[in-house]
Amino acid sequence: MKYIVYLVTLGFLIGSCKNKENKITDLNKKEKQPNILLVMVDDMGFTDTQPYGGEISTPNIQKLAANGMMFTDFHTSVSCSPTRSMLLSGTDNHLAGLGNMGELLTPNQVGKPGYEGHLNKSVVSLAEVLIEAGYHTYMGGKWHLGHGMNSIPGARGFEKTFSLLNGGASHFDDMAGLAPSEHVEYTLNGKKIEALPKDFYSTRSFTDFVMNSIREQEDDKPFFAYLAYSAPHDPLHVPEPWMSKYRGVYDDGFEKLRAARILKAKQLGLIPKEAKVPAMNHTGKSWDSLSAVEKDIESRYMEVYAGMVENVDYHMGRMLEFLSDIDELDNTIILFLSDNGSNPWDNSMYPGNEDGVYLSQFDNRLENIGNPTSHTAYGIGWASAGSGPLDYFKMTAGEGGIRTPMIISGPNVSKDVTHRKFVYVTDVMPTLLDMAGIEHPDTYKGNKVLDMRGKSFSKVLSGEENSLYTDSEFIAGEMQNGKWVRQGDFKAVFIPKPYGPQQWKLYDLSVDPGETTDLSEHKPELIKELIANWEKYAEEVGVIAM
Repeated sequence: MKYIVYLVTLGFLIGSCKNKENKITDLNKKEKQPNILLVMVDDMGFTDTQPYGGEISTPNIQKLAANGMMFTDFHTSVSCSPTRSMLLSGTDNHLAGLGNMGELLTPNQVGKPGYEGHLNKSVVSLAEVLIEAGYHTYMGGKWHLGHGMNSIPGARGFEKTFSLLNGGASHFDDMAGLAPSEHVEYTLNGKKIEALPKDFYSTRSFTDFVMNSIREQEDDKPFFAYLAYSAPHDPLHVPEPWMSKYRGVYDDGFEKLRAARILKAKQLGLIPKEAKVPAMNHTGKSWDSLSAVEKDIESRYMEVYAGMVENVDYHMGRMLEFLSDIDELDNTIILFLSDNGSNPWDNSMYPGNEDGVYLSQFDNRLENIGNPTSHTAYGIGWASAGSGPLDYFKMTAGEGGIRTPMIISGPNVSKDVTHRKFVYVTDVMPTLLDMAGIEHPDTYKGNKVLDMRGKSFSKVLSGEENSLYTDSEFIAGEMQNGKWVRQGDFKAVFIPKPYGPQQWKLYDLSVDPGETTDLSEHKPELIKELIANWEKYAEEVGVIAM
């Protein structure tokens, strides 16, 4: 690697950057295992970026897609920590300890196997496998897989970490939580810290930390860098110039933004041109029903959110330029993905915020939205627009909740290719291990660990195979009584109230990704078979209904 000096703003958190002698052997790239950069964003809608039909400026993500493979049928869980547990374990969230988010565990789930509320010891993490195989492992960003000292990133295979343990928090240095009951916690290299530097902004600071960790490396080992941005999850915070860039862009409202994104998605070939458009969710208000004041506030929410997305792209660009500068870009597998779809909640919906007492301490006037002293979220209208041609959003098993962007580039990855077949988040870890030539262990530190349920799609990436799953295989998921099962192009889904009908529906996603036409009456045997497969899955992984 070639080392250069960067301006580092994290102060005591990441230390001073010194000009160092290059001590790393200039190995032949073909003989060296690939580095891995795993970039996960938080609550990003399917159409929020340019490659997926969005108007928000994301040139670096666009470039990543041109240099790699873009997936249009990649799936996650309905929310943050269940997805992250599957990403880092290669197995189902109910087996890995996050059958439900720790914050939302019900009394009948607390203390039960698979519902520990943190990444449990039945699984070995991706970082643990890689560090045992000789990789350096670095993490900057949101963890959301446990607060105890035995479950923080530093205890699960990451040697250098700067991490937010919570599901969300202020993106600035004040460490304000999403709700009054939350104690916001950060860790630095295995220890919890009490304060952040005054110039902290999550996306920039996490990027700086990961770059600095790689920069300080003094041997020829490959690295695994997990850059888990907490953006664009609310609170809606972003510095200038991003805060002001999108002024006036969203004054036409939710429905027109969604229509524009659907049209673009069809033009890009991401969905069939004849696909029907799902209706806006019945729990939200129409743009025309809002007062002028309400429209101004709602527009401002989306303006700041768009700035957050572009800011993520900017710092991803810095990360990619850094890898190029140190001559490691061509030998780095880069993954970009979201943990779930767009978030329909406004900030009053987090547990404990219903009475408005906690939120009253923030300055949420129109002119202050986006600044450190504000605390806002963009709500169901913009979440529906973010899903574009897909129905529903985060916290539901609709396609808008569990189908997310994923782009992969790097060695042995086909360039400028769009992959349209189903892939699941549990498949990421086996794929990365396969590409690195590393086997998943049967035991870790003397304890037997679960096998991965996911499968490697490395041959899909190289172009050797066209799909990962056959039409006879089924994949299923669940959280908070939301259920889905996928077999080939068909999906059976159960979405509870208030967002859904609280009954099983059947869709052919090859022609109807928006889940507009229920086929259950026309294919009664098929939906019966899929429901039976879901029940088999639930028994296998130990689902405990709320």
